[in-house]
Amino acid sequence: MSRHILLQRDFGLFIGGRFASVLAAQMQWVANGWYLYDLTGDPMTLGWAGLASFIPIAILTLPAGDLSDRMDRRWILGAAHLFQAAAAAVLLALVAMKVTVTWPFYGALLLSGSTRALAGPASKSLAPLLVPRDQFAQSVAWATSAQQTAIIAGPALGGLIYLLGAPITFAACFVMALIATAAMLAIGTRVVASKEGGTTALERALAGLRYLRTQPIVLGAISLDLFAVLLGGVNALLPVFSRDILHVGPAGLGVLRSMFAVGAITTSLVLAQLPEERQPHAGRALFGGVAIFGIGAIVFALGGNFWIALIALATMGAADAMSVFVRATVVQLATPEDMRGRVSAIHVLFVGCTNELGEFRAGLFASLFGPVSAALAGGIGTLIVVGLWTRLFPSLRRVDRLSEITPRRQSERQSA
Repeated sequence: MSRHILLQRDFGLFIGGRFASVLAAQMQWVANGWYLYDLTGDPMTLGWAGLASFIPIAILTLPAGDLSDRMDRRWILGAAHLFQAAAAAVLLALVAMKVTVTWPFYGALLLSGSTRALAGPASKSLAPLLVPRDQFAQSVAWATSAQQTAIIAGPALGGLIYLLGAPITFAACFVMALIATAAMLAIGTRVVASKEGGTTALERALAGLRYLRTQPIVLGAISLDLFAVLLGGVNALLPVFSRDILHVGPAGLGVLRSMFAVGAITTSLVLAQLPEERQPHAGRALFGGVAIFGIGAIVFALGGNFWIALIALATMGAADAMSVFVRATVVQLATPEDMRGRVSAIHVLFVGCTNELGEFRAGLFASLFGPVSAALAGGIGTLIVVGLWTRLFPSLRRVDRLSEITPRRQSERQSA
């Protein structure tokens, strides 16, 4: 019988490192977002910040996935978090020198986005190797819980520390990123690099895309979440709502940012404790979670009240955790080990980077039509996508038990 998942050393180091990294990223998001919007008063500034984070993810994620299949993933994660620390150090220097032009901040966010590009594929493809296969679904829930705990604590802590000064917040981000680096390098599980040869890096990266086309449940799960985050995400609008609509200041901004994670961690902890036979029907849970996410965005847009906004964001977080639980498990269990890095890279590119691209979309819409209209349009668009994907990917809707998913079985289903 396997030990409890939290008692397994390497997995504990892994989620501890992720916790520190996400805590630093969330504190940085609050401090940077408030600083830039307070400096300019222009919501498009937040859109450009999201775009700056998106660019390195879009360019580097697929090569990082190939790298994750050919190098020790622990060292990749260590290097990625060193980049995160460097970005925090640059932001610390900029605010300490009271820089008032915005482009140097975008440069720091380019460096921070490089962290996401490197760490995403390595993190997702390393996680399945740290626990027995029969505990993998639970590991997803626990890792999500740790991440969401950091997303709760990070913005709230960042907003409170910001009251003492932006430099102190960025200094704390720097320290947490170094802790994440140390945790990842301390993991004992060594991953043997892929022996695939005779191909170029581009051909190996494209092999992941070709494999994805043969797996409709994986393609459907990734693309559904891509459009949900791209259209329905409201994170970029939180500084605008906090200052101009809800009038709650930087501390209130931290609380708003945290509430999404409050809903997410509650759902994740429940899922982590459920035995397989009591877990929800996976396909219906995925589609239902994304639909509720869109409804939450609509309520947030129209509420006009701090407490309604908190409830809407918590509901969106709970719905997102359900969809993440299903999607992350499907992607890893339906992918062979020698391709996990590349498929995880596509997963990060399709889903992870759309957070930043979605922030650009939200900032652009807010500057053109106002923040309320931007959030409302995103929620409605998400519901439309759910309806379309229900028809385009019926095999995803019919997925029942996650443990039944294997690469071989999925191939057999397609030929049946």
